[in-house]
Amino acid sequence: MSVDYVTAAGLRFAYLSQGAGPLALLFHGFPDTPHTWDAVAPRIAAKGYRVVMPFMRGYRPTQIPAHDTDAMTLARDPIALIDALGEKQATLIGHDWGAAAVYGAVALAPERVRKVFALSIPHPATLRATPAKVWRVRHFLEFKLPTAARRFAKNDFEALRAICKRWSPDWNPGDAEFAAVRECFADPASLNAAFGYYRALSFGWPKALRNKTSVPAVVFYGSGDPITEPSDYERGRAMFTGDYTIEATGGGHFLHREDPEGFARKLLAHL
Repeated sequence: MSVDYVTAAGLRFAYLSQGAGPLALLFHGFPDTPHTWDAVAPRIAAKGYRVVMPFMRGYRPTQIPAHDTDAMTLARDPIALIDALGEKQATLIGHDWGAAAVYGAVALAPERVRKVFALSIPHPATLRATPAKVWRVRHFLEFKLPTAARRFAKNDFEALRAICKRWSPDWNPGDAEFAAVRECFADPASLNAAFGYYRALSFGWPKALRNKTSVPAVVFYGSGDPITEPSDYERGRAMFTGDYTIEATGGGHFLHREDPEGFARKLLAHL
């Protein structure tokens, strides 16, 4: 797939795309790129969708923003991309930070979203902090440190494998799985922008993103994910007044990469 560009929310976004039909926007998380969807996107396109996978703001070759990316900015990006791509509505699919983006977007502009899919992140407005949960997400604090990006880049991004092992303990990816991320983060400005999401993170979901919505939602979690629990996703039901489906899969945080065929089958059943 070739890289295309579009200007949205005042930023030049790079994206990969395939297929034709109703728009489906797929958002990646950290540490990742649109290539996280390589095995899933063709299946969605084959079902009759125009699949667009942006490089999130600041992830090369998307433009580096002038400021760190906060929750409100992140929430506006999917809506701005729908406009920039010439559409009225889209199906939104997001993993990790991409899940935060789609949760925020559907709260801001539910009329622009046909259906929302979130992977590995419960709705941020319903999260409850406990000592155990704080320990599991200690990287949120670690990544806020001024030295975090530099330490992450050490030894050819050795931390990539370590963090994947922490979040998906049973996944043993080969080096090829990390090639796209290493290429993206080879630009220090891009790496710094990726950590900017964590620097801008406040522990409290913005009030403007706490609107309940009737847009149908499907959330996925890996049964082997050491970060979240099924009850976290069950509490997220409170934010959706319409259909809200919880899908458990095998794997951990990177469930869509650990078993792309199994994940795709479950996803396509809901499209």
